Amino acid sequence: MLDVGIVGAGPVGLGMAALLLRRGLDVAVFEKRSSPGAQSRAIGIHPPALAVLETVGAAAPLIGSGVLIRGGTAYSAGRKVGSLDFGLPGAEYPFILSVPQPRTLEVLEERVAALGSGVVHRGVDVLEAVPDDGGLVLRGSRTGAAGPAEPFEARCRFLVAADGAHSAFRAALGIPPKVRTYPDNYLMGDFHDGTPYGAEAVLFLEAPGIVECFPLPGGIRRWVVRTSRPVAEPSGRVLADLIRERTGAVVEPSSNSMLSAFGVRSRLAPAMVHGRTVLVGDAAHELSPIGGQGMNLGWLDAAALAPLLERMVRADRGRRDPALGRDLAAVEHARLRAARKASRQAGLNMALGRPLPPAVLALRNSVVGRAVRRPAVAGFVARRFTMH
Repeated sequence: MLDVGIVGAGPVGLGMAALLLRRGLDVAVFEKRSSPGAQSRAIGIHPPALAVLETVGAAAPLIGSGVLIRGGTAYSAGRKVGSLDFGLPGAEYPFILSVPQPRTLEVLEERVAALGSGVVHRGVDVLEAVPDDGGLVLRGSRTGAAGPAEPFEARCRFLVAADGAHSAFRAALGIPPKVRTYPDNYLMGDFHDGTPYGAEAVLFLEAPGIVECFPLPGGIRRWVVRTSRPVAEPSGRVLADLIRERTGAVVEPSSNSMLSAFGVRSRLAPAMVHGRTVLVGDAAHELSPIGGQGMNLGWLDAAALAPLLERMVRADRGRRDPALGRDLAAVEHARLRAARKASRQAGLNMALGRPLPPAVLALRNSVVGRAVRRPAVAGFVARRFTMH
């Protein structure tokens, strides 16, 4: 019997696997996709998450693969509004790391393989977890090398559901999340970087809505534009035209290497621990991607819950642990509170980027610019953006 079965081989599921393997637990990760995703959506890794990744040996290779964003600047109508320095005093990682998600998955899977052989099982679609004889029976299907899918079954003491915002296990447990839909839509894409911004994050606070851009390795820059409604036919040309109209920056449509149009909603589960099943990452709390905190929050979940899962396994094997229930409740409470805080921060980030009449925008930008010139205010805002 496995100590812990993990459903989902995304960044959070692989991160949890590495943390549990370091603790000597018998772990398997089940992923229904036959190969890692090539889409690069989550790119920002914040300092507290880097500290977690360092414990499993993943921080250094990721830092070596990414761009270190040490600060950001906001502009409006061609004028500088203000700047932030992410290098907070005493910070171990005085930057936000920008790295393509496929590289993050690659590094994490390499670390999992170094900590335990045969841990990740791809092409396995786990459909249910049935209580049985002091554990759980996982049932589903496995994609064969050729021919139809075959039945799959495995047993584990505990299950970690890292299966994303539409978590089948959260639904199966009958846990309705609190859902909020926002009036915000975005078009996002990666282009060859011909800007003068280097390794800096840049915000353009414009009357029709915000434009954001962030550096990626290999001379690439990610652009995110708020749109008034969903873009019916997104393309590199459409995004390039929006960027030029609002900021004056020229990007080459033919260099577009990733494109995504999306609306925004949040989902917050009322609890993360349900008997022998633990929800982590987007399965527990889907956030707006604006601000880039969702993946990081999932890793912080994993770091907080990994020692408790070890204790749960030991207790299940017969070792008494009278404080386990109390400690588990305290950690769950803290993680859900952190999720609510991150959700509020994402909401503020989106509010900052909504359309405003030019006169109101100019007044707002003037107030913001004066505020961030004060060291105490700038430090507070930088800590919020870097999840300190």
